[in-house]
Amino acid sequence: MAISVLPGLSSSTYRPYVHLHIPLFRFVPKADAYVSKSLPLPTHFPEFNDDDSKLRNWKRFSSNHLGIATSMIPIPTRKVLNGLKKTGYEVYLVGGCVRDLILNRVPKDFDIITSAQLKEVSRIFLWCEIVGRRFPICHVHIDGTIVEVSSFSTSNRPFDRQLTSAAIEKPMNCEEIDFVRWKNCLQRDFTINGLMYDPYNNVVYDYLGGMEDIRKAKVRTVVPACTSFQEDFARIFRAIRFAARLQFHFSKDIAGSIKNLSCLVFTLNKARLQMEMNYLLSYGSAEASLRLLWKYGLLEILLPIQAAYFIRNGFRRSDKGSNMLLSLFSSLDKLLAPNRPCHSSLWVAVLALHVALSDQPRSPLVVAAFGLAVHNGGNMMEAISIAKSINRAHNANFCELLEPENLEVQALIDEVMDLTTFVKAALHKMTDEHFVSLALETYPQAPASDLVFIPLVVYLKVCKIFECVVEGAERGFVPKRGKINYECLALGNLLELRHVFARIVFDTVYPL
Repeated sequence: MAISVLPGLSSSTYRPYVHLHIPLFRFVPKADAYVSKSLPLPTHFPEFNDDDSKLRNWKRFSSNHLGIATSMIPIPTRKVLNGLKKTGYEVYLVGGCVRDLILNRVPKDFDIITSAQLKEVSRIFLWCEIVGRRFPICHVHIDGTIVEVSSFSTSNRPFDRQLTSAAIEKPMNCEEIDFVRWKNCLQRDFTINGLMYDPYNNVVYDYLGGMEDIRKAKVRTVVPACTSFQEDFARIFRAIRFAARLQFHFSKDIAGSIKNLSCLVFTLNKARLQMEMNYLLSYGSAEASLRLLWKYGLLEILLPIQAAYFIRNGFRRSDKGSNMLLSLFSSLDKLLAPNRPCHSSLWVAVLALHVALSDQPRSPLVVAAFGLAVHNGGNMMEAISIAKSINRAHNANFCELLEPENLEVQALIDEVMDLTTFVKAALHKMTDEHFVSLALETYPQAPASDLVFIPLVVYLKVCKIFECVVEGAERGFVPKRGKINYECLALGNLLELRHVFARIVFDTVYPL
């Protein structure tokens, strides 16, 4: 029997006993667009007719009718899918990538699950390693990228959600493969992540009601939110991330549980907190994430200095355009995407600049000259010359910006130097437990927090971004021009960081 394959496989992809030659097709993703709540869901696929309650919500949908095409799958992922399928294993795309394809978004990454054992996966592909102890997966290295592959045999681990043995019994008239897929989906955190896509039969399997939640633009946990969040508190951050990135709303269960369990943030180690905050602020949805953190009482725990700013200025969640902190992150979001993130030092630098301006408002000309000096490696005279030539009106809604004044060159240099000193002092405040603990002391209703999760390596990277302003033009320095190199930005390349930082500052102070 012939086995169908997806376009995009080369015989060198895996071990020599599999031979297949198919021309490669370039991956052309759909435009990144938000799907409305009126997303039409096909209903012509047959549903289970058994009376068993476990089967009532099991549905299959045509991937073609959902707008999913195999050309939307990157070539390295297609090569791995084909390698496993050709060898006779069941193979699916699973999790967030399926959700994003349905929503007409470019996924951050593509995860594969297969009926093959992980050791069998490692035998199929030339360069593959098994990583992870508690939940092992395979990293398949292919075409300069890593494709993650998990196995049904390891993902269907013993249940730890107090489910009875009867709850996971195979229902009557249920095929074994459906039972295996269903059990795996029960281990997911959110229903919208519990979809499986079979690209060979063009079917999306939904065992948890995830498609209905996508239609309603709702984030809902697979098990009660209180139970789910206590299993892994980091799921609260994931819920906020999905709601912010997808513009979805929470189920009542999730909204209540986040507020009730927000204090559990202290149970996560600082490295995990920094990683989760980076997911929230580095992938194009930072403004919405900050709004949600504020709404659900997490901002005053994680970023007390920023929470104090919100309280001091009487911030309301509906405010738009008058809050400089959110406007700075809105400018950052316009330059990023889930598949085009920035290094964490960039959003820390933005926070530090805003703290400095909140403590001591400045003329927009001073802020512009500072941003330009950062961009061009400390060439102050060039920065001032360009800043003085700006004829665009600044954003007058921000209390952090003073009325423009025509400063002489030396006075402007002094102001820029003083702002740099304030930025460095703000960075020190944000990474010092004592200063952080003082941020909300005048607001007795706010919880006390001295949490600092910004690591030393990020602190030093941010210092490096700004040090050129004080030390002067660097020898042989050539400012970044043209388009953003997102690979370099994600890695923390200094040129890219300074280039994007300056763009954020300018677009916020002098919006089009």
